Amino acid sequence: MPRFPILMHTALDATDGRELAEFYRAFLGLRYRPGDEPPDDGSVDDADWLVLVDESGQRVLAFNQVASLARPTWPTDEVPKQMHHDFRVSSVVELEEQRRRAEELGAVLLYDRSDDEGEPLYVLADPAGHPFCVLVSAG
Repeated sequence: MPRFPILMHTALDATDGRELAEFYRAFLGLRYRPGDEPPDDGSVDDADWLVLVDESGQRVLAFNQVASLARPTWPTDEVPKQMHHDFRVSSVVELEEQRRRAEELGAVLLYDRSDDEGEPLYVLADPAGHPFCVLVSAG
């Protein structure tokens, strides 16, 4: 039976990642991944990547700090929605297999960070051009 990638979380770009994370934390009853909580010692909050998890510790949403972002104009397509999915696999061997499968299904490689010892990954674009990541992670 084939193995399939597991959706890790949905990542949203934001010009104020903490503000957006706080909205979803409160709205959905989520909590920060350990280490992503706002500083409580008065230090500057310079986090550029935050992850929210559910009660069981499963990743749900992530927030990527960006310098600027055009606000989506949905339901028109003038400025489309901005988000991507991160899919985790358990090993570099599986990472390579899932890249191959994705490309066979019509994905295009955008970025290769497969040689990163800490978190090997590929960024690919689906057939419609939406980027997504496949990376090695325990969860």
